[in-house]
Amino acid sequence: MVEKNGEIVKDVGKWEWSELWKKEDWWAIWLGFAILIAGMLIYFPHAGKMKSKLEAAEAKYADKAYRTDKFKTVAWYQLQDAKKKVTAKSIPAGKWLKKFTSKPHKWSSNPINAFMLSKEAAEAKKAKAMAKYEKAKAAEKEALAAAIVAEEAAEAAGFSDVALNAKAKNAITKWRDAHLATSKAKKKTKVRPYNQIGYLIGLGVAFALFFAIGTKGMGKSVPKFLLGFIFVFGVAVLSYVAANQATMKHYGIGYAAWAIFFGMLISNTVGTPKWAMPAVQTEYYIKTGLVLLGAKILFEKIVVIGTAGIFVAWVVTPTVWLVTYWFGQKIVKMPSKRLNATICSDMSVCGVSAAIATAAACKAKKEELTLAVGLSLVFTSIMMIVMPAVIKATFPVDKQLILGGAWMGGTIDATGAVAAAGAFLGEKALYVAATIKMIQNVLIGVIAFFVALYFTTKVEVAETGEKVGPMEIWYRFPKFVLGFIVASIVFSLFYTYFNSQIDGLGYSMIDKGTIKGMSDLFRGWFFCLSFVSIGLATNFRELKEHFVGGKPLILYVTGQSFNLCLTLLVAYIMFYVVFPELTATI
Repeated sequence: MVEKNGEIVKDVGKWEWSELWKKEDWWAIWLGFAILIAGMLIYFPHAGKMKSKLEAAEAKYADKAYRTDKFKTVAWYQLQDAKKKVTAKSIPAGKWLKKFTSKPHKWSSNPINAFMLSKEAAEAKKAKAMAKYEKAKAAEKEALAAAIVAEEAAEAAGFSDVALNAKAKNAITKWRDAHLATSKAKKKTKVRPYNQIGYLIGLGVAFALFFAIGTKGMGKSVPKFLLGFIFVFGVAVLSYVAANQATMKHYGIGYAAWAIFFGMLISNTVGTPKWAMPAVQTEYYIKTGLVLLGAKILFEKIVVIGTAGIFVAWVVTPTVWLVTYWFGQKIVKMPSKRLNATICSDMSVCGVSAAIATAAACKAKKEELTLAVGLSLVFTSIMMIVMPAVIKATFPVDKQLILGGAWMGGTIDATGAVAAAGAFLGEKALYVAATIKMIQNVLIGVIAFFVALYFTTKVEVAETGEKVGPMEIWYRFPKFVLGFIVASIVFSLFYTYFNSQIDGLGYSMIDKGTIKGMSDLFRGWFFCLSFVSIGLATNFRELKEHFVGGKPLILYVTGQSFNLCLTLLVAYIMFYVVFPELTATI
C-alpha cells in the first residue's frame, strides 16, 4: 500500500518480465499459440494444391452460378458445395490428427462400442445407415429437379417475374434443406471398425506432458501433476462416453454437463483424491482452450452477414448484461456481485467461456463459477430443443430460417448447441445462427476487460476503502484474453490473404485446415478437462449457500427472458425493417 494525496492506494509493484513464464495466463497463451503454429506448419504448405482444386470447381460451375442477382442459383450452391469439399485437413497428417484426438464414439446399449467396434458390427451399422442415406439422397434428387425446373422458368422470364423468382428461391431452399439432410445421413455411413483405446492412452500421455511444460514453468511439481492428470483425464474420457450415448446425444446432454456431474459426484461422495488435486486446474485448461477459440473468430466472416448481425450481437448483448446486472443488484438483491456478474456473462454472451473469463476478471469464487456454469448447461439443453419447435410452430414460414436462426444464435449459450438447433430448421438457419454466435463470441474479451475495470475501480474500492493504481487493473485483467484477441486478428488476416488469391481458399486453409484440423481437435478436450476440474473442486455445502432463496435461478430466468424478447425484437427490426436487402441475399 502507498499513500497518494492523503489516500491509501493499492499498489502491486512494477511489471516483472518473469511473469511471462511464471503466470498461468501467459502459459495458456504460449501453449495455445504452440498448437496454432503447429497447425499452420502442417497445413499452410498445401495451399497451392487446395488453390488448384478450387480453380477446377470455378471452371466447372462459375459460368452458371452468377446468372442473376435476384437469388442464389442452383449452380451457385453447387459451386459452394464443390469448394467446401476442398479441405486442407484431408491431407494424411490431418486424417491422423483426427484419429489421434478422437473422442469416444457414439454408442446405444453397449458402452464398449464407445472404444471399439468389430468388423461385423461396423458392417451391420453401415448397412442400416446406407438405407437411410439412399432415401435421403432420393429425396434430394427430387428436390433438385424441382429447383432446376423452377429456376429455368424464372430464367425464361428474364428473372423479371417476381412470382417466378420467389417460386424458384423457395424451391432452391427446399433442395438445400434436403441436401443438409443427405449430408447428415452420409456422415453416418462412414462406419469402420475401430479400436480407440491405444489412441486415448497416447493422447492422455501427450496432454499430460503438454500441460506439464507450463506446470514446470510456474514452479509447481511436475511428478505430482502427472500423477493427478491420470485421474482427471480418466474422468474426462468417462464424460465423453456418457455424452455420446445415443439418447443423451439426441437430447443434447453434452460432455460439459457430464464432466461437472461426475466431478461433483466424486468430490461430494468419496472425495477427490488429494494426489489428484495438483492436476485439478480449471483455469489452466480453459484459458488455453479459449486462446484456441480466438483463432475461430474471423472478421471477414463476420462482415459477410452485415450490420444486421453485428447489431444483434454487439448491441443486444451488452444491453442485456447491464440490465440483468442492475436487476440482480437492485431487485433480486444478489448478495454476491461477483456471482451476479458471472451469471450475466454466462447468460448474455456465450455460456461457459464467458463465465470463466468473467469469473477470472472479478475474482469470483469457484463455487460461484460452478453455479453459473450449471445454470447455463441446464437451460442450454432445454433451449436447443424447445426453441426450434417454437419457431416451427409460431413463426411465419418466410421468417423461420433467418429470424429464427438469428434469435437462436443470439440467445442459446453454447456454440455447439446453436449449430444443432439451427440445423433442425434448415441450412440457412444454421448459417445465420452460427454466424451470430461467432460475432457474439468476440465480446468475451471485451466483457472481461470492463468487468475487471469495474471491479477493481468501483466494487473493491467500496469493499476495502482502498483505491487502485493502473498496475492493479493490469494485474487483474485476464491476460489470456490478449491471446484470444491476437489469435483472432492473426487468423483473420490469414483468412483474408488466402481469399485474396481465390475465393474459398481461406475456408479451405483456415476453417477446414488449422481450425478444424488442429485447434478444434484439442480445444474440446481442454474444455472437458476444465469442466471435470470444476466438478472435482466443488463442494455441495459451499455451493448451497449461494443458492439460498433461489436468487441465482430467478436472475438467470429473468435475464434470459429479457434476452429472448429483446433479441427477437432487434433481429426482426434489423433483418426485415432496416436491412431487408441484406436478408434477401442470405
